[in-house]
Amino acid sequence: MRKPSRAASSLLARGEPLVWLSSAGLVIALLMVVSLVGLVFYNGMTTFWPAHLVRIETTGGDVLVGEVTRHDVFKPESSMVAALNNQERFAAQMEMEKEGGYLQRRLVRTGNFELTNEHFRWIEDFRIKPDGQSVPRWGLVIERLSWGRFYGEPVAYVVDQDVVATEAENIWQLYQDNHDGHHESAPDDHYIRVATSDGAEKDLALTEIVRAYAPNQLNWWQKLRVYSSRWVEFLTAEPREANSEGGVWPALFGTVVMTLAMTLMVVPFGVMAALYLREYAEGGLMISLVRIAINNLAGVPSIVFGVFGLGFFSYFVGGSIDAIFFADQLPNPTFGTGGIMWASLTLALLTLPVVIVTTEEALSAVPTSMREGSFACGATKWQTIQRVVLPRAWPGIMTGAILAMARGAGEVAPLMLVGAVKLAPDLPLDFEFPFVHPERSFMHLGFHIFDLGFQSQNSEAAKPMVFTTTMLLMSIVLFLNTAAIWFRMRLAKKFEGSKF
Repeated sequence: MRKPSRAASSLLARGEPLVWLSSAGLVIALLMVVSLVGLVFYNGMTTFWPAHLVRIETTGGDVLVGEVTRHDVFKPESSMVAALNNQERFAAQMEMEKEGGYLQRRLVRTGNFELTNEHFRWIEDFRIKPDGQSVPRWGLVIERLSWGRFYGEPVAYVVDQDVVATEAENIWQLYQDNHDGHHESAPDDHYIRVATSDGAEKDLALTEIVRAYAPNQLNWWQKLRVYSSRWVEFLTAEPREANSEGGVWPALFGTVVMTLAMTLMVVPFGVMAALYLREYAEGGLMISLVRIAINNLAGVPSIVFGVFGLGFFSYFVGGSIDAIFFADQLPNPTFGTGGIMWASLTLALLTLPVVIVTTEEALSAVPTSMREGSFACGATKWQTIQRVVLPRAWPGIMTGAILAMARGAGEVAPLMLVGAVKLAPDLPLDFEFPFVHPERSFMHLGFHIFDLGFQSQNSEAAKPMVFTTTMLLMSIVLFLNTAAIWFRMRLAKKFEGSKF
């Protein structure tokens, strides 16, 4: 029997193939993470950039004005091609021969929902006339408080039912003079009359217009101003249009407050539990059962914690508080329903095993010689833990807090049961006495993303906001984690090299 070569035996003995395999796995994992984050951030950052308005004439006689949001290719069914007229069938067959059996199409955001009952429309390229695409100079994008965006060209400026201007330049100048970007201060009896692509006209009150601009006339700096104003609105305003327009300030505020409250609740109790298990508890059946329970608790689905939080915190604890202190307001619950305090406590339970396990590992990593040296100097058990063990274990404890914070900020399922709602304009912290309102429901960015993606009236209209809100949630988690990591590094550097 032929023996393997010495070089091959040496290669396998050193484990180099597994080293290369592990390295390849790491590279693939990093590429997947970078690609996902890059996709989210690219789509999130480009959502608010103003696009050009296009006017499209189809071979069927339709005229559309809107923003092209996406291009796509698809393979048509034979029944679709057979239903076309001769001119369209010839154009489709020519394109299919050129593209290998596929057709190209574009998604146009047409707006004007109250007139057309649709926000978007797919247009196949072969349906567009050869000279049927143009860029209207005075095409306007009008963002409104209700009914979404409106696209059209200005035909008149109306004051108290009297037409005062019909030229586009004069109409636009009057609009800018009377609408400074704040619809609240606009005159009540001023309207701008806009004509749609099919010739219909509609009067839009200035008090209902959030923002209007002519994108085909904007230079780069003017587009940047529109882009910046949209970001300011997104971060500071309340949502509108079933959360698909406007801002996410209540959800942003609720996410940060809930995450910080959860962290303040879980870290002290997790550290105290780990201290007892590692430093004080003696081995035995009870301690073994406790450790098994903690490990099993880490694997429980998050929705189970939501059911527990609803039953125990909201109904039992909150119901008891209502019966004792708010009996005059029953049967309307005050604390006996979902609220930000119960949500924070529920997520604290969810992340408690992470903090306990990481804290125990950090405590066990402190050299025994340090403890013995402290005892030799006459320190008590608590003095040793307080002045020797805990300071050197803080970096590891902060790691547990970071992991708990990251998981808690992204959880959605439990929050759907214990406090997160679709719309909650009243914040849990405000300037009205008693300033802190732990019983209030709140908005959460994770639940907001779920609502946009699956409960929105139009998924295509909400898709840009999904990416932008996801990017904002990832940024918050990244910021909180970065701050915690910086603090952990400061602690690690402080005790670096302090060994007996």
